[in-house]
Amino acid sequence: MHISFFFRTFVPDLELDWCNICTSLIIGLVYKSTNRKHWKCVFTYMKRKIYSELLNWKNSRARKEALMIDGARRVGKSFIVETFAKNEYKSYILLDFTNASTKLKNLFRDYLDNLDQFFMHLSLETGVTLYEHQSLIIFDEVQKYPQAREAIKYLVADNRYDYIETGSLVSINQNVKNINIPSEEHRINMYPMDLEEFLWALGDELMMPFVCECYQQKRPLDQSLHRKMMDYLRLYMIVGGMPQAVLTWTETHDFNAVDVVKRNILSLYRGDISKYAKQQAPKVTRIFDTIPAMLQRHEKKVRLSDLAKGARMRNWETAFFWLNESRVINSCYAATEPTVGLGMRLNDSALKVYMADTGLLISHAFSEATIRAEELYRKLMHNKLEINQGMLVENLVAQMLVATGRDLYFFSSYSKTNSEDTMEIDFLVAKPVISSRHNIHPIEVKSSSRYTTSSLEKFQHKFGEQLAPSIVFHSGNLKAENGVVYLPLYMAALL
Repeated sequence: MHISFFFRTFVPDLELDWCNICTSLIIGLVYKSTNRKHWKCVFTYMKRKIYSELLNWKNSRARKEALMIDGARRVGKSFIVETFAKNEYKSYILLDFTNASTKLKNLFRDYLDNLDQFFMHLSLETGVTLYEHQSLIIFDEVQKYPQAREAIKYLVADNRYDYIETGSLVSINQNVKNINIPSEEHRINMYPMDLEEFLWALGDELMMPFVCECYQQKRPLDQSLHRKMMDYLRLYMIVGGMPQAVLTWTETHDFNAVDVVKRNILSLYRGDISKYAKQQAPKVTRIFDTIPAMLQRHEKKVRLSDLAKGARMRNWETAFFWLNESRVINSCYAATEPTVGLGMRLNDSALKVYMADTGLLISHAFSEATIRAEELYRKLMHNKLEINQGMLVENLVAQMLVATGRDLYFFSSYSKTNSEDTMEIDFLVAKPVISSRHNIHPIEVKSSSRYTTSSLEKFQHKFGEQLAPSIVFHSGNLKAENGVVYLPLYMAALL
């Protein structure tokens, strides 16, 4: 039964935002009350913005192409798709190719030349009735059976039902041997939960729209609200955006339980490296293990000498590419000049590597068995841990920028003879509307209340006419001084 139908039928006087109900992932938790005579049902919902993209596809493109959802493991792809199927279709079939039977797989071999027989046998095998133009067929973990992906061409052309595929990006791209990749695919990316989705999961749907309004009007928040948002941001940084970790926090408020979830995900990623990286596995593992140390340094560029003696980028670029394609990391590339088309002005030998989820980075960085997660996280939450929190904050800003669909670029230069040419800018971001000049925002990220902006000043002096207003993300409130816009860290989600 659809959730919206339940409320309309049994609670008709309750005013609800039906769009929000339908864009929610509903998780039902049933447990006995203390007197064991009554059952109580609690619904916790976690809305995901990607749901609106699924709706747009269904309403405009589903008759022409299947939807392929790319993303890292455990970002919630399978869950959002099945919830979408339950809410938006009369019936659906979920084919999980991780454990699909040989008989079911053989349908793609035996009946693709007779789709009437194919759908009849598919319904019989799954026990689900299919309704023309009202049913969805889901190919979950499609990389495990590439022949099903190849069949999309014929299934979409048949035009009876809609199709969604999900899978891990790196294995999707690898498992294409001897198949024709269908052009009838519309691919979208799915990321960990962003800051606003995290607040929704905590039950706060009002704060981010208000923050957005302040950002658009360029006015600071009231100090009490600013402190509240900074507390939210620190909690988001610690818990991270992996849905299982977020759900565990909302259910238990137990940092130890959250840490167990995150470490399980990290173990899963290590398993994927061993399984899918093949000959590159030792190099990929080395990069993965070195990420916290690279981010801990003041200069966060990758030093290949830290990975192996005499290492050259040409021998390691495939390993970096593998981690980036798997969405385990967010790569940030060095641009040689702050002009439109940053991707055309790259220094291929220089890059920075961030973890795709900052919550995972914390569990990855503090991996000693003797460290108690609860104590560590409480100190991080209250800013009382004597570590370089700059690496966590910069990683978090990178994560928030990527969640908005941006690629990451930075600028770095060094001169032995002229200190004015030695500078590093954390991020470069193009304006959404391009003009003849002043198109690139240089961005600096500051984790403490005491900081300097010497690199930013030198960068402005050298490239002034090419730059849009400079931005400093910091722990303070919004302000503008001397041509620089100072934004609270949480506004990186709105840039």
